[in-house]
Amino acid sequence: MKLRLNISPCPNDTFMFDALVNGRIDTRGLEFEVEYHDIERLNLLALDSRVDITKVSYAVLPLITDMYTLLDAGSALGRGNGPLLVSGGEVDTARPLRIAVPGLNTTANLLMERLYPGQRDKHEVLFSEIAEAVAAGRYDAGVLIHEGRFTYADKGLVQVGDLGLMWEERTGLPLPLGAIVASRSLPDETVRLAGELVRESVLYALGNPDASRRYVRSYARELDPTVIDSHISLFVNDFSVALGDIGRQAVAALTGIDPAGL
Repeated sequence: MKLRLNISPCPNDTFMFDALVNGRIDTRGLEFEVEYHDIERLNLLALDSRVDITKVSYAVLPLITDMYTLLDAGSALGRGNGPLLVSGGEVDTARPLRIAVPGLNTTANLLMERLYPGQRDKHEVLFSEIAEAVAAGRYDAGVLIHEGRFTYADKGLVQVGDLGLMWEERTGLPLPLGAIVASRSLPDETVRLAGELVRESVLYALGNPDASRRYVRSYARELDPTVIDSHISLFVNDFSVALGDIGRQAVAALTGIDPAGL
């Protein structure tokens, strides 16, 4: 059976899905046709119900629960891994700012709404272009995700706020960023098997970290191996293997979905 799989080109996704995509594990009769999109495009495709299995922002999960079911493996969720609000210099967050965000459906934007409710002048910018746009003065500030959170200082930017740390201080919970979901139109057995394969792929990656290096580098926006390794170590962890009770509590706190329904 062929399934359409959508993931982002960021290192944590390519690292986790390398074994699944590149034949390092037995997929037991399932074949995956992979497409790579930035996170906001992934969210929009999911909202259109155009894919079998896909990465999405946890922020969009409440809008798609009638179409997709959350898989237990493959999440980007943890502590110290949140988006960063940066600027070209000192700014006063008590006054209105023109802010670049990586998509209105992203967890990054949801965190901005929760943590900086007075900031309403937000503009969608491709995640990989936000740092340059802020450095060029087109925006007062920007929210960085993926590799951008490791390299902003090289562009002369400064951190205004660590949205993940602020979330953790308020809730005591890890921050749910990205989820893997499967279409409810698929047979239950196919969804179950897909979930098992995602977990096996993550476990293979963690146990064989060098196996995916070429695949990861072929899609990475930032090719510095130190940045790539830092990205993976921050976003791929035990919650990526299985959400567990704490992970589900965190998802419920962010999304408002009853943990029993996850």
